[in-house]
Amino acid sequence: MATWSTLSEAQRLLGVQAQTIYAYASRGRIGVSPDPSDPRKSLYRTEDLSALVRKKVTGRKRETLAASTIFGAEPCISTGLCAFRQGRPYYRGKDVIALAEHASLEDAARLLWETEGMPVFSHRIGALPDLPAGRERAFVALAMASSKGHSTTGRIRKALHAEAAQLVGYLAEAFGADNDQTLPLHERLARGWGQPEEVGQLLRRAMVLLADHEITSSAFSARITASTGASLPACLLTGLTTFSGPLHGDASGRVRALFDEVERAGAHAVVDRYLSSALPIPGFGHHLYPEGDPRGAALMAVLDVPDEIRRMTDKVETLTGLKPNIDAGLATLVARYRLPSDAAFALFAVARSIGLLAHSIEQLNVGMVIRPRGRYTGPAIELEPELKPPTQTQALPGR
Repeated sequence: MATWSTLSEAQRLLGVQAQTIYAYASRGRIGVSPDPSDPRKSLYRTEDLSALVRKKVTGRKRETLAASTIFGAEPCISTGLCAFRQGRPYYRGKDVIALAEHASLEDAARLLWETEGMPVFSHRIGALPDLPAGRERAFVALAMASSKGHSTTGRIRKALHAEAAQLVGYLAEAFGADNDQTLPLHERLARGWGQPEEVGQLLRRAMVLLADHEITSSAFSARITASTGASLPACLLTGLTTFSGPLHGDASGRVRALFDEVERAGAHAVVDRYLSSALPIPGFGHHLYPEGDPRGAALMAVLDVPDEIRRMTDKVETLTGLKPNIDAGLATLVARYRLPSDAAFALFAVARSIGLLAHSIEQLNVGMVIRPRGRYTGPAIELEPELKPPTQTQALPGR
């Protein structure tokens, strides 16, 4: 039976501030339940707190974790693509928040892929599936491209960069981008979605902020696929299917549902309901950024945030200390300009395709298949008599 701790007990156990506990809970790393004695307060699953303490107490650096475990810790993979310093992300040493002020997605791709010239997101991959623009067409298109794709083995970087650029254009058009390949991709998406140039600039900023985020679960899965020599379309499809989960790239969908509820019931009623039921509020807090997601702040700062959403974000921050993350920024962008219902996922997917392809190409330099080992935890192995290990009195066979 689960045991529960109060907020002060959780803080004391982990040695962190309340905001960090809230961030862990919002990411699902600590179970939360209403306090029976005071519904306005929450209790935190003691077993989850203890697991975090054990991870901390091991005293091992991230670099050693991959040798022993995957779940509950982070496998460490060397990468020159993205890093975090002082609460901010960096692409190849460049401050992402500063880049988003002026750079295009093409600029981000050139930086992350290290191409000789500016990538052009045109495609000669083939006709798109006869489906409405959106997620289904995007996944079907990538599956079709994967079935015909060529192995990455033995191909030079220039050829891989050219194919990667075509895949980004192919994916963007599957989500409804205009096919005028003389325009930068943010303008093509804005035009395809019937939006003016100023909205295109907001799309540009959002996509640069989202192009990569170090070794995420989707980047890891894309790298596993790349390590086998699979085609770039297969690597991208693998990454995006992982990315589509509600705890990863589709998190903005939960935030959009929250905003829809705010429009119907009002900010105060919705926030009170979440807090009284001890439910993590989607779109707030990020475990990598205890002081707040700078990507979310950078996007929210340039948006004309609807009043009801502003009231909600202010109340959440006042009561919990948690700030809007990039998922909240995307959902706000979609709500404010009435973009297509799946536009947040589309923007995130197109932008992150840059990073997924960068990780796939970088992994090829390693030249080894990623093959984690399992730690068996099942029933005792019933060895046949002839397979039992020799006793100490028996001689071991020669090697």
